[in-house]
Amino acid sequence: MIARLLNWEVNKKIITGENKKAFDKKNNFCTLMYNILNLITMGKKDARIDTYILKAAPFAKPILNHIRSMVHKACPDVEETIKWSFPHFDYKGSFCSMASFKEHCAFGFWKAALMEEAENLKVNQKGSMGHLGRITSLEDLPRDNILLKYLKEAKRLNDDGIKLPSRKKDVENKDLIIPDFFTKAINKNKKALKVFEAFSPSHKKEYIQWITEAKSEDTKNRRMETALEWIAEGKGRNWKYER
Repeated sequence: MIARLLNWEVNKKIITGENKKAFDKKNNFCTLMYNILNLITMGKKDARIDTYILKAAPFAKPILNHIRSMVHKACPDVEETIKWSFPHFDYKGSFCSMASFKEHCAFGFWKAALMEEAENLKVNQKGSMGHLGRITSLEDLPRDNILLKYLKEAKRLNDDGIKLPSRKKDVENKDLIIPDFFTKAINKNKKALKVFEAFSPSHKKEYIQWITEAKSEDTKNRRMETALEWIAEGKGRNWKYER
């Protein structure tokens, strides 16, 4: 049917004379249906991802376009969206995502821990936020047949309604050690102190780790100042990425 409608779209440009009026009557309906079908076909895509790719670094554009194409090939019913400022693909729940950075791209499966290649995917994740490692060119991606295999497996997990196991509570959070310099600084800001005391252990840990992992004293001090400002406003360490 789509092919016929496409033919109508082409033919209407070349038909003239006596047949044109009759053609136009039939063509009105076909044009309407063609546009509807086109909207349905494109409805699973998100224009924001087009913009995201357009703004990406030159090296990243072919990578992102290829990944996007492969995702749709493996799962035609996938729906695109933007979460936490980068492209996500949903299919009966969270499915996979991709991202572009200054010097590399990353791709991840939502349920990688349940996939057959879980261990290899976990190893690839080191030094990168994705399960395919640090991607700087199309050559860094798995062969198409391998990538399709991964994607179809991820799709099957969602088809079967298999869920990730609930996360175990981090025991270390209960015994979180707060450095003296942090305690002294936050005690001087009553508003921040009140909010911090109400934070969950995980939120507290995120701030402590961020500040203590600074490589220089200046960086640590700047992070401490920023942390006090954000905490006083009730923001978690990763508030920029929260929905």
